[in-house]
Amino acid sequence: MIKPYLMFNRECEEAFKFYIEAFGGELTAMQKYSEIPSSPDFPVEESDKDLVLYSQLRLTEDGVIMGSDSNRELNDSDKVVVSVELNVEQARKAWNTLKEEGSIHMDLHETFFAKLHGSLKDKFGVSWMFTVN
Repeated sequence: MIKPYLMFNRECEEAFKFYIEAFGGELTAMQKYSEIPSSPDFPVEESDKDLVLYSQLRLTEDGVIMGSDSNRELNDSDKVVVSVELNVEQARKAWNTLKEEGSIHMDLHETFFAKLHGSLKDKFGVSWMFTVN
């Protein structure tokens, strides 16, 4: 499955409320950083606890956008990510190809919410987010 994933500089919740006003639709998920299980691998600063870790907005019957706040400052070209949900084999093959001459934002690894998850920018400047459930 492929979905557009929008990254924000501490303004995801505000942006999604704006998109609801513009398009209607339904907010189907919003999880804050404060809801993350405590882990030394992903420490959360007190000032980041109200940030959006994950959100999903159904804009049309079969169209959704996803989004979150970044823990690093983003320029405009980094704000749209292609999110792909694949099986383990597909994810590893695509990951290993796209990382060549690219840059890894978050290495592909197991997380509390997915079997594998990671993000990178390929050699053409396109940002990708991988999730294996």
